[in-house]
Amino acid sequence: MTAASGPSGPAGTAPVRRDAESTKAAILRAARYLLARHAHADITLKAVAERAGVSPPLIVKYFGNKDALFARVMSFETDASALLDAPLERLGRHMVRHLLDSQRERGTDPLLRIAFAPLHGDRGDVLRANFRAQVTERLAERLPGPDAPLRAELAVSCLLGLGVMYGIARGSQVRTADVDDLTERYGAMVQAQLTPDR
Repeated sequence: MTAASGPSGPAGTAPVRRDAESTKAAILRAARYLLARHAHADITLKAVAERAGVSPPLIVKYFGNKDALFARVMSFETDASALLDAPLERLGRHMVRHLLDSQRERGTDPLLRIAFAPLHGDRGDVLRANFRAQVTERLAERLPGPDAPLRAELAVSCLLGLGVMYGIARGSQVRTADVDDLTERYGAMVQAQLTPDR
């Protein structure tokens, strides 16, 4: 047996191996996908593993158990950091572009899983509390002027509406429209809540 022999992938290439971080990311994407479509109680580690292309024991190795995995999935911390990563005067357009890019390029939405909180019983309360603290309250802290908490919720409501139209209703016009045009049109509407006097 030569050094080059052994298991191989398609056309004699070496098997594809994921590193730990990309494997964890795939597991989290799979769990998020399932959480947005099924009640928490109905989701098994086997289903997550099949969607992620890994084995259930690997999920246990990386996350401990189903509850620990979904505690990560129910957090919006990382998503909020990316969503809010722009200067205030450009934040509305940035948030819209980030949402559209997430939907189009990764098949995920940074916020939409909050819409499925009623599916998850008591865990839905955890999802709501995380969303409030990590998304809307964090955004409100950046906004000047009166009624910042209300304006933050209205801005996020706009994003949720776009996410629903794109990812759930699958609106044909929204899905085929030019991303730059959508970002400009919809971003201006979001920005009007963030900086209403500008």
